[in-house]
Order: sequence, then C-alpha cells, then structure tokens
Amino acid sequence: MKLSTRGRYGLKAMFDLALHFGDGPISLTSIAERQAISVNYLEQLISPLRKAGLVKSVRGAQGGYMLAKAPELITVGIILTTLEGPLAPTDCVADDDEETCDHTHYCVTKVIYEKIYESIKGVVNAITLQHMIDDFHENSNHVIENICECK
Repeated sequence: MKLSTRGRYGLKAMFDLALHFGDGPISLTSIAERQAISVNYLEQLISPLRKAGLVKSVRGAQGGYMLAKAPELITVGIILTTLEGPLAPTDCVADDDEETCDHTHYCVTKVIYEKIYESIKGVVNAITLQHMIDDFHENSNHVIENICECK
C-alpha cells in the first residue's frame, strides 16, 4: 500500500492543526508555509475533512481552520480514509466493496490480503493526533539534547 500525496499532505495539515489546537483558527497560508504544501492543494484537502466533521472553519479577518474535536479523539485512520478511501491492499477486501470477486471462494491470496488490511486498520486506528504530537515533542527534545551534548 502506498499513500498518495492527498493522504500524506492531509495528515501533515491535520497534525499542524493539532499542534495549534486551542490557539484559535489557523490560516491555510500559515499551515502551507510550515508544512511546505501549496495553499491551493490545502484548499482541496480541507473540504473533505470539513465535511467529515474533523475540521471546522471560521470566517472573517481572523478566520481560518481548527480541529472540530480534540486531538486525542481523531485517529490517523479516520483522516486517511476520509482522504484516500479504504486502505485495503485490494478491492476484494475493502469494507465498502459491493462487487464480489468470482474467485472469492477459492482465492488463496484473499486471506493474506485480509490479514494485511486488518493490520493496517489496527495501526492507523490506534494512533491519534495526540500520539503524533507526543512523539513530535519527544523527538524534538532528543534532538535538542543531542545538540547540547555536542557542544
């Protein structure tokens, strides 16, 4: 499985909003600058996230976007599936697959694809934006400690 730029950049934008949770609305321009993503592309990503109830917008001069829920309530899984669709390695194991494969009763690889899909879902649904923030702060502290030790 390979994530598209849609999923990768959308996750970066949501992480940025999570880092600034409680600070009020954040402009797309400031997210774009910090995350090295074009504003035009962010506009395309924010729309489905808003429709999914993950982000809310505030209009006006001091407007922008903010998380609609606390970072500990938003998983990487919901962000990625909102932007990418099902994360299944094949169509035959996707949750919303309406067509069934003609070979489903004797397919030797479907069981493997189901295990891969369950593993992916288990990981992305267990990681919240808060976990990402905690990891970021922990890694930032290690970098600072390493820089200080080198002097």
